[in-house]
Formats: sequence, C-alpha cells, structure tokens
Amino acid sequence: MRIGVVVNPIAGLGGRVGLKGTDGKVAEARARGAEPRAPDRARRALDELAARTPEATVLTWGGSMGADAVRAAGFEPTVLGAPAGEETTARDTRCAVEAFCDADVDLVLFVGGDGTAADVAAALSGTETPMLGVPAGVKVYSSVFAVSPEDAAVIAATFTRVEEREVMDIDEDEYREGEVHPELRAVAWVPVAEDLQSSKQTGGGSVEALAEGVAASVREGVTYVLGPGSTVGAVKRALGFEGSPLGVDVWRDGEVLVRDGSEREILAALGEENVVVVSPIGGQGFVFGRGNPQLSPAVIRHCDVQIVASRAKLDDIGVLRVDTDDPDLDDDLRGWTRVRVGRVEQRMMQIV
Repeated sequence: MRIGVVVNPIAGLGGRVGLKGTDGKVAEARARGAEPRAPDRARRALDELAARTPEATVLTWGGSMGADAVRAAGFEPTVLGAPAGEETTARDTRCAVEAFCDADVDLVLFVGGDGTAADVAAALSGTETPMLGVPAGVKVYSSVFAVSPEDAAVIAATFTRVEEREVMDIDEDEYREGEVHPELRAVAWVPVAEDLQSSKQTGGGSVEALAEGVAASVREGVTYVLGPGSTVGAVKRALGFEGSPLGVDVWRDGEVLVRDGSEREILAALGEENVVVVSPIGGQGFVFGRGNPQLSPAVIRHCDVQIVASRAKLDDIGVLRVDTDDPDLDDDLRGWTRVRVGRVEQRMMQIV
C-alpha cells in the first residue's frame, strides 16, 4: 500500500487558548502560548499505522508537514517536496496532495481540521484517490475524519471499499460570534468504515442537503413515488413542485403524474423502473404502515426503496420499523439498510 501523509502543523493551534480556530489567528495563538496539537495527533496515528502495516510505502512532505512525524514513527518515507516558506499555507497542502496523486498513492492520510480537509479535497477533485482525516482541528464538522488518530490508522490499514462523503466548513469569524452555519465545501472519496464521524449540520440544513441530494440523483425515465411528511416534502420542493403534505405524489421526468394519489392511482402511474422515497415517522420509526397506507405491498414490491431522514430524527428513533400488512414483505424489508442523511452521506440503520 502507498500512503501519502500530509500534516497541517498549525491545525487546532487556537483551540486551547480560546480562539475557537486558527484561521487568521496563528500569531495571536502563539502570543497566547498555544502549543501545536497536530504533530502529536499525527504521531499517534503513524505509530499505530507502523504497528499494523510496517511494510507500507509512505510518501510525505518535508519537515513539520509530515516527514518529521513519519520518521519518528519508524518509517523511511519518500519526501516529495517541502513547504515554500517558514509558515505553512493551504497552498503547501494542495501542492503536497497533487504530488501524491502524481505518485499514484492509494490513500491520502491528512492531519488537520475542516479547512485542511477542504484543501485536500480540492487537490483531489477529478480523481478517485480517497482521503482520510486524522482530526486535529478545533472544529471538525466533516464526515471524512476518523473518530480518533488510532482509528484513522486502523482504517488506513484495513479498508477495502470507498464511498462519497461530505467536506463541511464554517466561517470562523461567525463561529467566534456564536453563529454556526456549516456549508458543504466538497464531496470526496473516503474509505468505508464504522469508525468515521458523521457530518455535523443543523437539522434544517441537513434536510435541505439530503433533498438536494435526492434531486441531483434522479434518473431519466424513472418514476418516483414520494411519500408524505415534511422531509419528503423538501424533496418535492427540490424537484420543483409543492407536493401534498400528507399524501403521496408521483413524479417522473419533471412532471407530476399523480398528486395525493390512492393505491390504484399510484400503481397505474408506475413505469418500468420505480423508486419510492419515504421518511420514518419521528418518535416511532415506522417507514411503512403508519400514515402512508397508499404505499401498499403491491406498490412497494414494484419499487426500490429510498429512505431519507435527518440525523436528529435517526438519533431519536434508534431503529426503523415496518408494518405493511404483508408479513413476507415485512421480513424481506427487515435488516440493515442505508438512509440518506445529507447530500451524499448515508447512515446504516436497522429495520426491525
């Protein structure tokens, strides 16, 4: 395995001295006596990586941007370059990642926060090279980070698949004033693993993002059966129409075929490929069988099922449930399934 390692040595510098971030505050952080956080986090991840895959080929950037920590962990790295000046910059990070891509690495392992993640993702744009973050920033809103430095090493050493996940960031000046508005900065390929953190977003932002994600993923010729509720209502608005809030609507290729339809009307509107989009009932977790009887077993059996929900709703309900009046169908639906919780991010949930 070939791993490119890049460290943002100033990531998290302003956290413990009360600056709520480092953007534009490096000098002030140091004046307050801030100690670097990222190098120690990098060393923890690399020590674990060396214990698990000592044979890995490690490529890195000079000095505090990787080489120091990589050598301290016992690797003999290939150093592809060095920071342009005494103070490292976002451009240094992007240059390092571009060099890793040219060297055909299997993974970019970076140490930093959301700003670093955005820089890495920008440099990887247009490639299929995955990235994985060792959390070292003050604010870590993106879902491309492992839970801990050690978890990052385990994932790097063992992953076999990748998926798209969200890179989020906030305006630190607004953050210091008490305003938190996470924004999607990029979508990146990341190893599939359980020990990745979820993206942090406000409830409204999450619903808006997942609605945009559904709208962006619609396929020509596919019929979409859109269930009731406010979350799927956001999907309907993202598709360009105001749906029936408590009813089921059918949409295909920009046209509303059925509004507030009955089972018979829905069945009549189905095509060769069909997707039913539903959201669980808050507090109960029912996907089918409560509030949407129009989505009968006959309708469901003709459709692929796409479940959407905010993170807060899933945290509250814990599991999903079905009660379709067809025990065989209920058994078919039970098990682990993906629920869209963001523009591209999904969470595994169990239907019981």
